[in-house]
Amino acid sequence: MFKFLTGLLADPHPKPLTADDADLALAALLVRLARADDRYDEDERFHIDQVLCARSGLSQAEAAELRARAEALEAEAPDTVRFTRALKDKIAYDDRIGVIEALWQVALADDARNPEEDALIRLAARLLGVSDRDSGLARQRVAAGLC
Repeated sequence: MFKFLTGLLADPHPKPLTADDADLALAALLVRLARADDRYDEDERFHIDQVLCARSGLSQAEAAELRARAEALEAEAPDTVRFTRALKDKIAYDDRIGVIEALWQVALADDARNPEEDALIRLAARLLGVSDRDSGLARQRVAAGLC
């Protein structure tokens, strides 16, 4: 699977993902977001694992394993476009809003807004085809603890 996704990231016209590959792409996007401010700590890893458990129905150990694979994949990825394109091609609009919510859950885990993380979420929303309004509402739901 890792080899497939690495090839996908290098391919300018990727093929649609399987559900497992979409989970890995989401996890890599979450890792990229957590690393955006050059501070990637245990608390952020924990929040990524929690998001993966909730979204994918994984156990804590499975989420940690998926995150570890995503960390390696994210380090090799040339840009964010390939993750978002892969997700956009695979999942419905409502699920893409869920991706934005997941990004906000990680970004707001430390109760602080960071310009680098905000910028990456704006980019991801645009690349996923999620409207500014829906992205803003996703942030508000996460901030209010509704997600």
